[in-house]
Amino acid sequence: MEIPLQITLREMKRSDALSERIRTDAGRLERLHPEIMSCRVVVEEGARHRRQGREFAVHVEVRVPGRDNLVTLQRNGDVYVAVRDAFDSVRRQFE
Repeated sequence: MEIPLQITLREMKRSDALSERIRTDAGRLERLHPEIMSCRVVVEEGARHRRQGREFAVHVEVRVPGRDNLVTLQRNGDVYVAVRDAFDSVRRQFE
């Protein structure tokens, strides 16, 4: 069963590669906990800084029966690293 997944990208262009990466990571979560009710992912590109470049914020919220929502927020200059770290944090909360 595929978990209901909502992906929102703010202040950035739609990216098929990024969406696929998020779907893959969400699928891995489902193998850890097959009773996931929903997964919401928000990826937001922050303001660009002249010296520091840009920063991405990835917010992941997972609903599981019998537990509070598992929530994480990760920031990084590389959107793929931020996504990886956010899903790793949720995986640690399952354990």
